[in-house]
Amino acid sequence: MERAARVRGADIVQHPLVGKCDGATGDAAPVQARGSSGPDMRDRSGSARRRGRFHGCGFVRGPDVKKGSPRVAFFPCVYHEVDGVAQTSRHFEAFARRQQTDFFMVHAGPRDEVVANGTVTRVELPRSPVKFPLDRAHDYDLLFLRHYRKVEPMLRDFRPDVVQITGPSDVGTLGAYVAYKLNIPLAATWQTNLHQYARRRMAAATAFLPNAAAGQLADVAARLSFRATARFYKIPRLLFAPNQEMIRVLKTATGKPCYLMSHAVDTMVFRPELRDRDGGPFRIGYVGRLTTEKSVRSLARLEQRLLEKGYRDFEFVVVGEGAEQEWLRNNMRQAEFTGVLTGPDLWRTFANFDVLAFPSETDTFGLVVLEAFASGVPAVVTDLGGPQDTVRQGRTGFIARDFDEFVSYTQRIMDEPALLASMRAAAREQALETSWDRIFAGMYEAYERCLCSVPVESRSVLDVATT
Repeated sequence: MERAARVRGADIVQHPLVGKCDGATGDAAPVQARGSSGPDMRDRSGSARRRGRFHGCGFVRGPDVKKGSPRVAFFPCVYHEVDGVAQTSRHFEAFARRQQTDFFMVHAGPRDEVVANGTVTRVELPRSPVKFPLDRAHDYDLLFLRHYRKVEPMLRDFRPDVVQITGPSDVGTLGAYVAYKLNIPLAATWQTNLHQYARRRMAAATAFLPNAAAGQLADVAARLSFRATARFYKIPRLLFAPNQEMIRVLKTATGKPCYLMSHAVDTMVFRPELRDRDGGPFRIGYVGRLTTEKSVRSLARLEQRLLEKGYRDFEFVVVGEGAEQEWLRNNMRQAEFTGVLTGPDLWRTFANFDVLAFPSETDTFGLVVLEAFASGVPAVVTDLGGPQDTVRQGRTGFIARDFDEFVSYTQRIMDEPALLASMRAAAREQALETSWDRIFAGMYEAYERCLCSVPVESRSVLDVATT
């Protein structure tokens, strides 16, 4: 299993989770809130600095954030797509609707429409023909900023206290630009290790070169990509990251406060009771995009190694699509490829796995691991990226330091029914420990810390994911 380059930062400590946010009294103050007194909002070039309407910290902490909560304008990179970031975006919208908080969302899609539902307004904007694919499921529109003229007056009317983006996409760039022009504090989540994607894609593109030369080019691509991405993440006032490693890296690279934003799953739909197979071959599952950066060729190597060791009564079920799909079909003998699954089909498929094999070294979190846990399925993951922070070694799965360990851990789960049974129960129990409501309530609490002057003294729900 090819190991991705690590970004150094092991000596950096996590930003403290109590007290004022660094830079909380900086220049980028919130737009004056609707209904408050004072002059009308003007653009950055002529406006006086003002504090937000919740500067007095009337924010209610805990899962119920309705009263006095900040007004959030959310610009997610993806919404309709089938991936973890899109799922998180939809869960954030659903949370705001349940809590009846003022929430304004802008995302890309096939339609040009505005949908208002209670306290939530969702704006969908089409991409232009001047776009290029980042992969089979994601595009970047070079002209997406043309929508500024439409979004700017809507945001003026909404009067957000914070603009939240999910990365340097075309939508995220629009959100950052609007926040700058209207003098609204900007927050950003780190969702994708773009530098590791760059490294893997460069390695694939230069595979014809000698290993040393190809490796050097891949390292350069990763270094330059991270440098460019880190410069973008210096713009927001506060950051969120899905794992402790990226919190350390971002804190040292940007100097900005960075909070843990964990993930959750709907344990009412991902559940072990949906399993409808008894016996049969041991089923090794994979769910995700079939792309180079996901290290999916390791699935074929895993199959080959198991066959070499004499295992025959097993099968792979591979869920997803991508550029590596044809290669996998041609190089795996005991695998079923389902394509993209959603809804009940996906939930049942998860429940019918015996183990999830997730060889990715670039995922910042790996939501599918938590979906597997909710379904009562343990996971084998690598020691690079976010999934290692989710798996509890020896209890809900295994964290492999190299490919040989990945194979041996898979074998161990196959060979020890009692271990598999205990891991099934522990995985389900772990998935039940948190919820999207607690996670998003933690984000609102972080907004308060960084946008108001009164320190938070109580223990934060942000700490839940690390205890």
